[in-house]
Amino acid sequence: MPEPTPDTELTLTHGPYALTVSPYGASLRGLTHDTEPVITGYHGEGGKVGGQGDVLIPFPGRVANGRYTFEGQTYQMPLNDKESPSAIHGFLRTQMWQAKEGAVDDSVIFHTELVPDQHPGYPFALSVAVTYALSDAGLTVSFTIENIGDGPAPVAAGFHPYFTAGSDHIDADTLHLPFDSYLEYDGLLPTGKVLSVDGSPYDFRQPRPIEGTAFNTCFAAPRRDVDGLCRIRLAAPGDARTRTVWLDSSLDYVVLYSGDPLPESHRRRSLAIEPMTCGSDAFNHPEWGLVALAPAQALTGSWGVTTE
Repeated sequence: MPEPTPDTELTLTHGPYALTVSPYGASLRGLTHDTEPVITGYHGEGGKVGGQGDVLIPFPGRVANGRYTFEGQTYQMPLNDKESPSAIHGFLRTQMWQAKEGAVDDSVIFHTELVPDQHPGYPFALSVAVTYALSDAGLTVSFTIENIGDGPAPVAAGFHPYFTAGSDHIDADTLHLPFDSYLEYDGLLPTGKVLSVDGSPYDFRQPRPIEGTAFNTCFAAPRRDVDGLCRIRLAAPGDARTRTVWLDSSLDYVVLYSGDPLPESHRRRSLAIEPMTCGSDAFNHPEWGLVALAPAQALTGSWGVTTE
């Protein structure tokens, strides 16, 4: 088998579902149901727009000024965000992972490691696995992050899929977002305040059309069903197609991004629903879900999507 490249892709199938993933960044490059897109996709690394399908480890979102303090020591990471003086979305999006395909054609496990001093400002060692699995119920994405170092490590996880219910634009789609709070932002960074969605443009606790709502917003305080899952629903007009994104108990935050700054070909064409274990800039606000992972301990979780 030839060495994988950023353009290497694997296709998984199960019944009406087809999933495209890549060992480059363990990226999710598209999900269809009966050939209709559920998660908008791309082919080849050069086709990615707006972080589509990225795995965001060991932190999702931005770290203000790339600087944080952990266990009494201050660290400085490179400022790799194109839009602000920040570090953004972790280190694994451009790392080649190892793929272990399942015994059948509907699952794959990607694995990689972070070693100390591999990335300036993050001198911690992690073993990371992400599993993509298709079933009759849809797609399940699971992750395990193990601290393989000698001391505690700051750890979080997030994912960056864009969902579509088949509409040309999301404005007429109906959104049900059962979250009670959101982080106040000043530009692209949170101020430190957590606000109620009551009376705000972001209250979708009762399903309603998205219309012109612009999202680049981190939500907190999910309402969970009796089975412990939080379910976010995106439905086409008339409920012709519904995508239900579920989050397990490890994922208490979600970022919604409507892609308004993206090129016209992608602007408001789909909705990024980004499951996260922490809030944005949690390295500077550890109370928002940052995990201080002890040696030999692991952070695990899962999310997925079903179709109706």
